[in-house]
Amino acid sequence: MSQGATGSKMSDKSAGHGKFKPAGRRSVARLFAVQALYEIEFSGAAAEGVIHDFRTHRLDAEQEGEKLREADADWFADIVRGTAKKQPEIDENIRAVLPRVESFDRLEAILRCCLRAAGYELLMRIDVPALTVIDEYMSVVRAFFAASEIKLANGALDALARRLRPNEF
Repeated sequence: MSQGATGSKMSDKSAGHGKFKPAGRRSVARLFAVQALYEIEFSGAAAEGVIHDFRTHRLDAEQEGEKLREADADWFADIVRGTAKKQPEIDENIRAVLPRVESFDRLEAILRCCLRAAGYELLMRIDVPALTVIDEYMSVVRAFFAASEIKLANGALDALARRLRPNEF
């Protein structure tokens, strides 16, 4: 088990299955935002506290001995704040696109956090094309999960994007 930014333990699943290859600073910010949302979910900490902790200790992290690009700190903070603020609305939309409503609560926590962060961007960051949001969060999902979860996430993100941004399809 690995220690998270706020000291809570993250499961081995959240430690990652694949290598995350960020395209840029916003990609790294998305990865860290998902990890921060995980911390919030399990520690009950306020978004601002976790944002501060990540900005102080984690936004220049390494993965498998390689230094990641520097994260876009403002993008990271916007995703974390916005997702926390809009979580009930985001969760309602995610539940609507999953095969069974109750399946949302049974998802791996880190996958739930990926879907929530993507949901925030699809809902509120209309300056980012839906297909970019899907692609970016699928990269994050691939860093943590194997084939079955990747397939579920891809279907859920596609359906969520079509629900929230039908004009882009």
